[in-house]
Amino acid sequence: MYKLSFLFAAAIVSLLQGCISAVPVASLEDQHALWQADLGNGFYQNPILYADYSDPDVVAVGDDYYMSASSFNVSPGLPVLHSTDLVNWELIAYAVDKNVPADVFSKPQHGNGIWAPCIRYHEGKVWIFFPDPDYGVYMVNTTDPRKGWSEPKLILPGKGIIDPTPLWDDDGQAYLLHGWAKSRAGKNNILTLRKMSADASIVEPEGEIIINGHEIDNYRTLEGPKLYKHNGYYYVFAPAGGVPVGWQSVFRSKNIYGPYENKIVMEQGDTYINGPHQGGWVRTPAGEDWFIHFQSRHSYGRIVLMQPMTWVDDWPVIGVDEDGDGIGSPVRRYKKPKTPTESDIKNLPFTDDFSTQELALQWQWHANYQDEWYSLSERKGHLRLYAQHWGKENNNMWTYPAQLLQKLPAPEFIVQTTIEVPDSAGELSAGLTMFGEDYSWIGFSNIPETDEVEIVVGVCHGARKGCTENIRPQKILKTRQVTLRMIVTEGGATVLSFLDDNGRFHSVGELFQARPGRWIGAKVGLFVRSENAEDVKAENFVDVREFNLFPAKY
Repeated sequence: MYKLSFLFAAAIVSLLQGCISAVPVASLEDQHALWQADLGNGFYQNPILYADYSDPDVVAVGDDYYMSASSFNVSPGLPVLHSTDLVNWELIAYAVDKNVPADVFSKPQHGNGIWAPCIRYHEGKVWIFFPDPDYGVYMVNTTDPRKGWSEPKLILPGKGIIDPTPLWDDDGQAYLLHGWAKSRAGKNNILTLRKMSADASIVEPEGEIIINGHEIDNYRTLEGPKLYKHNGYYYVFAPAGGVPVGWQSVFRSKNIYGPYENKIVMEQGDTYINGPHQGGWVRTPAGEDWFIHFQSRHSYGRIVLMQPMTWVDDWPVIGVDEDGDGIGSPVRRYKKPKTPTESDIKNLPFTDDFSTQELALQWQWHANYQDEWYSLSERKGHLRLYAQHWGKENNNMWTYPAQLLQKLPAPEFIVQTTIEVPDSAGELSAGLTMFGEDYSWIGFSNIPETDEVEIVVGVCHGARKGCTENIRPQKILKTRQVTLRMIVTEGGATVLSFLDDNGRFHSVGELFQARPGRWIGAKVGLFVRSENAEDVKAENFVDVREFNLFPAKY
């Protein structure tokens, strides 16, 4: 069986090699979006974001909509997206530049950090409440999401407190509802309500359990609540059943402390969309109701979908209820929300020509970044990455913070970059990586004082558990500038290649299967490192010229 699998993988690599060789070096002009939610005919397709914006929440501010999502250990964190039609989204900012406590997150803390946030509009401000399961609930706010956010304020300290959602009631009393992480608190499947000051600066230390999933048949992992008041009822939208295969429930009561009735309002049904749940309800100025949520897609992380929402007997029905039982199923295509004006079609950024003075918003580091890791001003039109120390004792890059990465942008794509190593460089290695709990990279280990570099492939299976990175030499090139490429096909199957001395792409290594990280999807990006601490100096760097995305030519 192993031999057959190996031969099959080798055949795929050989086949793709022929395709790769026929594709010329791409330019920025050759590119177009590989996934577009807006179909251009008044309809949209799911997902609305084919990218890992997990645990999304959304709020309406007039004719504008803002979304935020989990970011875990990466920085900058707590992304803020903007739309005028709920279909076309633009990444406009991050609400948290670096994770707190800063010293803790100076090294990768995979799976920790910023979990599911809640975004709200109140008293002229946009507020985001977000949890860190090891420290408690934080709050940030702003009068303009594009122009900076307040510093994170810890308003509810406590281990295992997650998924906060506020409500400012009609009588002026404010509340905070949240869930629990069993890994930290030793309990979960329950939702706790606490009173909160109107300015969200003080939350009462003792709360009251208002919904207990253990008391409901077949409920497990009740979490991610969103608290609303509508038509005389208090509503808690909360998913249950777990990330890959769960469902969306809603609870309602005339009293905020309960008792609450419950109803499943969306499940997978006969669709391809597994585990559709956890997100936010938004009502448009036109009076339409929509629900934005995630779907777990393995290597791609938790991508974002949108469902129409209707009300039947004061219960929401999310998606399309074909059999009339009050439980909706997700849609694949649907008519776009009504808006005052037609929105421009927008797609999330991925490519970068490094022509700006700041890193493009799609880039994130796997820990709190340092300014000395990179420069966009030393060489116009290039990203300069300085080698950071990476000792052999680390075994792999799971604990290496200076990786510049971004989310996978589509089910299939080609990414290509050109990296130049100067004559002044000491011992270093650098490359293009597909990073997760398994990872692979293609790049080089330069040979100092020569005009050659050695192309290598690095592979590590089980990085979180301590695998040792296997580096396989491929070819020595008579150049100090290397063009690297990855072809990613449906499901995350990845082929690595480089531009050889004859000007053709040459595939190397074995077919690599991308794997998600800890609570996040796989990411693609860049790194440079040195095994020798004495080589961490200003002269030891690489320059990156363009990071491009384009489709394969079938």
